[in-house]
Amino acid sequence: METAGFIGALEREGRLLASAAEETGTGAAVPTCPEWRVRDLVRHIGMVHRWAAAFVAEGHTGYRPDGGLPDLDGAALLAWFREGHRALVDTLSGAAPDVRCWHFLPAASPLAFWARRQAHETAVHRFDAESARGGTAAGVGTDFALDGIDELLCGFHARAGSRVRSEQPRVLRVRATDAEGAVWHVRLSQEPPVAERDEVGDPGTARQADCEVAGPAGQLYLSLWNRLPFPEVSGDASLAALWHERSAVTWS
Repeated sequence: METAGFIGALEREGRLLASAAEETGTGAAVPTCPEWRVRDLVRHIGMVHRWAAAFVAEGHTGYRPDGGLPDLDGAALLAWFREGHRALVDTLSGAAPDVRCWHFLPAASPLAFWARRQAHETAVHRFDAESARGGTAAGVGTDFALDGIDELLCGFHARAGSRVRSEQPRVLRVRATDAEGAVWHVRLSQEPPVAERDEVGDPGTARQADCEVAGPAGQLYLSLWNRLPFPEVSGDASLAALWHERSAVTWS
């Protein structure tokens, strides 16, 4: 996906999140994040939006801590969220393609990183907000989901902080069933996971794996982010359980 596509996804997902939170009420429980109420979710993602926008808008070249969570609730909290979401979309839309600023995963450019990261951050939390509302949540497009799987496996969990470790070397295969060539092999060991995406027609897709998790890309994306059970698990199911137990990406 191109940067403009991620910005469009960010705008759409943020609007859906706000609508779900408004409809549900900020005191509702969030089933996908059992420790949170909707107010906690909205405070968190609103803070993240402002934190991200500041790097791009102000050109910070080193890490800066976030500004903390607001002491807001109800309609005032939702207005604060919408204001910050709009500011992030406008900041990314208006930024120079070669803007220089801090970012924490490999990317073609800092702008490409922040647009991609905030689109996925908001999409996952939009699903959280809609899970609190109940009913059927909006789907995640196949191309967007495939990109998010790639970001999670090859970006987040390649970092030293990943807790997905195995005493003995193991291989987890991740396979999207609705897209050709959408297969990742994740090598688990006592070091951070190493994920490789197989190319279309690559004989590596037939490589041995100890466990495979598979399903439509949109469901698999949310499963890998621990929002849904894996659609299909074959082989050693303890590896799928290990993923769910240790793969959470937390704010620090």
